[in-house]
Amino acid sequence: MSSDKIVVELQPREQLRKKLAPLRAAGQVPAVIHNHGQESIHVQGDTVALLKVYAAAGKHHPVELKVAGKQHLALIKDVDFEPTKHKIRHVVFQAIKQNEAVEAEIPVAFSEDVEIPAERKSLLVLKQVDHVQVKALPNDLPDVLHVDPSSLEEVGDSVTVANLIVPKGVTVLSDPEAQIAIVEMPKDQMAEADASAASLAEDADKPVEESVPEADEAKTDQPTTE
Repeated sequence: MSSDKIVVELQPREQLRKKLAPLRAAGQVPAVIHNHGQESIHVQGDTVALLKVYAAAGKHHPVELKVAGKQHLALIKDVDFEPTKHKIRHVVFQAIKQNEAVEAEIPVAFSEDVEIPAERKSLLVLKQVDHVQVKALPNDLPDVLHVDPSSLEEVGDSVTVANLIVPKGVTVLSDPEAQIAIVEMPKDQMAEADASAASLAEDADKPVEESVPEADEAKTDQPTTE
């Protein structure tokens, strides 16, 4: 878990729904704070500041929100981006409490400085899962969960969610059998193997030419006495 404190200042927002275009044009992002079953708090924040906060916190690191003199501890639950531009359109925060377990999306990565045997053999290691869902107290939420890739050696080898290295106080909610990574043969090697197999099959299908024994050939060359 990272101990770095992430803080962002937001302002109360009055514009709702169809009146948000001028707000965005002014470099502000509309956001909402869902607050433990209470009435949601509509806020807005600077576009650049919220981009930095999302880059640092993701959906797993608690963020301290300062709104009109009040503080709210929250997780980012959802971020809506414009389809063609890397610009935030809307942010949803979920208020949390330090003493209550929360669910969060945690990134998954290979253990650092661990060599992957399959890569030494020029095989492909394909990542299947980038994040998993966990439950923990806010201060116990890790920034990343690692998995040891040293068992990835041959085609078909895989590591699953069950292989994750999980710190104390964290419960993984994702399917333990879900594959995090699997070893596959590169396409060029696969094409070569297919071509080789096809060639062998073609050779096997060719008829075998029968040869005439030398003794029989000698007989056919002798004159007939009849």
